[in-house]
Amino acid sequence: MVGPGGSIRVGTAVVAGVLAGTVLVGCGNDGGSADGEDRSAGKGSSGAREQGTEAVRSAYDRTAEQDTARVTLRVRTSADGTSMTATSKGTVDLEDGDSVMALSAQGRRIEQRVVDQVLYQKLPRSEAPDGKPWIRIDLRKVAEHRGVGDQSVNDPARAAAFAKAIDDKDVTREGTAEVGGVDTTRYRVAVDVTELPDGATLRRQVGPTLPMDVWLDDDGRIRRQQIDMTLKAPAEEGSTDRSSSSRSAKVRTVMEFSDFGTDVEAEEPPSGQVTDLTRKALEGSREQN
Repeated sequence: MVGPGGSIRVGTAVVAGVLAGTVLVGCGNDGGSADGEDRSAGKGSSGAREQGTEAVRSAYDRTAEQDTARVTLRVRTSADGTSMTATSKGTVDLEDGDSVMALSAQGRRIEQRVVDQVLYQKLPRSEAPDGKPWIRIDLRKVAEHRGVGDQSVNDPARAAAFAKAIDDKDVTREGTAEVGGVDTTRYRVAVDVTELPDGATLRRQVGPTLPMDVWLDDDGRIRRQQIDMTLKAPAEEGSTDRSSSSRSAKVRTVMEFSDFGTDVEAEEPPSGQVTDLTRKALEGSREQN
């Protein structure tokens, strides 16, 4: 994540933000209130906290029970005076993680599919390797290399179960708000990052906890989750530049669910149109570790 001279590459930080959003089904917030949100809910009683904890814990299962959903993901990254916003929209199978998404960033649009934990992306013609429009990355192998197993691989409902490692003191009911035309209740949760996949690395990058905000509908399903992370840049080995240790990237990730039960048609591209870049992805992972 740290480039020459200790600067943080925005593109890489965006990828980190997207992965965090996938692992946590989005999470966190900067403390601001959504427009039109009712902040009058009580926060102090132990009974309310217990109810909130149970609501958050059960939300992942209740969401996954819908089998499929339409998903919108927004990731805004700021680093070294530069910012970039990436968005993706599409459909996801909440049981096995298959998805069909359209990604947009800096005027570029990329078609993306995940099929059986394998990522496919259709790049612009000028960037397509070997003249083939699609690239392929085996997410399972990348996850195994990072030591996080299969549970963090593009499976929002299952991966989010790591956030169940909370107790009543970690949950606060923040009020109500409308999300996508649906009435919701908002809860704020402090997530212990050591309970997440690759928790040790996350702790070094973002600190011991992540403040996760979730908006649940009347059926207890997740409608929105949001996170604001500050990713810290480790000091360069042997560097005497004190400023390098203070460099960081801010990443805001917001994920919203709608249209539960929608069709998901994720199919592999024709093999003759695909270049496998799994090895390069693994090499890039080694450079960042």
